[in-house]
Amino acid sequence: MRKYFRRTAALCAFFALSAVVAACGSGVPGNSVADVAGNPITTQAFNHWMYVAAKSQASQSPGSPVIVPNDPPNFDHCVAQVRAQITALAKTPTKQLRADCKQLFTSISSQVMDYLIKGYWYQAEAARDHISVTNAQVENALNTAKAQQFANPAQFQTFLSQTGQTLDDILFRFRINQLFTKLLAKHTTKITQASIQNYYNTHPTQFGTPESRNIRIVLASSLAQANAAKAALESGQSWNVVAKKYSTDPTSRNSGGLLKGVVKGEEDTALDQAAFSAPLNKLLGPIKGQFGYYVFEVIASKPATQQSLAQATALIRETLTGQQQTDAQNAVIKAATKHWRSQTTCRSAYAMSDCNGYKAPKGSTTTSTSTTG
Repeated sequence: MRKYFRRTAALCAFFALSAVVAACGSGVPGNSVADVAGNPITTQAFNHWMYVAAKSQASQSPGSPVIVPNDPPNFDHCVAQVRAQITALAKTPTKQLRADCKQLFTSISSQVMDYLIKGYWYQAEAARDHISVTNAQVENALNTAKAQQFANPAQFQTFLSQTGQTLDDILFRFRINQLFTKLLAKHTTKITQASIQNYYNTHPTQFGTPESRNIRIVLASSLAQANAAKAALESGQSWNVVAKKYSTDPTSRNSGGLLKGVVKGEEDTALDQAAFSAPLNKLLGPIKGQFGYYVFEVIASKPATQQSLAQATALIRETLTGQQQTDAQNAVIKAATKHWRSQTTCRSAYAMSDCNGYKAPKGSTTTSTSTTG
């Protein structure tokens, strides 16, 4: 039971509510869970989208029952669903089932409320900015998407049935998406070649690799020990034997003193400077470092590489576009929150971070989901 109730999934769709956003009114009507600037979010709409969310969650594990915990605070209906649909839990104590229903309600309801509330917020923001979309534009966008994703009308109807949505739900999803896209456009600018050049200049390590070297070392605790290690190597003893006998370096002493793929700046400064100016295959040292005395030999060197600006341009453009989209989304959400959160009143059982005056319970973490996700 608990494992089932801990599964949460983001809503896969949107809600069907009036597209008219009023600018007056206060309080929460008796048949509603919240009010946004005089626009009630009805209990009926909330329950519909709780059902959609529960179907989405159940679909993550084929064969799982659809449990809809939409009757706080006692969850009598939810408890009855569990007993009827999950035979193994039919005799579980009511107190336990209520606790599990409450847990499931908490995980899903905040997502549903976020979708419903932000749907109103984005409509209101669009109205403030004199942004609109026509019914014809919404229908054209939906028809294009249906042609791309469904082979025939029957498949689309099956999709609606499987997700618990209606055609009006999907149409409203497309309306909100189009409004949100137009709001985003206010915060985006053309990515210029100059901005690409600047990114390339300021992020050089993203478009190349520095020189690296494979080095064998013995890190001795004293100059005498270092000289003894070097003499042993010069006499023909192997690095495996000498490193294990003389080296105090825990990283390399049991692997013949080998440090692979060393990049400049990674090692002790004295070793770093000496190793990156040394020729290949020449035993050198001792040199005094921060942790002792080094005897070393560079056995391989891999030169640095660097993509040209032309080679890196496509990736940079993609990166800047992603950053700009994220910044634009944050700006739209910030503006909508600033303008409309103070006018969003929720019933206590349904309160979450979008609601005016909301205070998260101690020890809890609140998250919200973009209405356009």
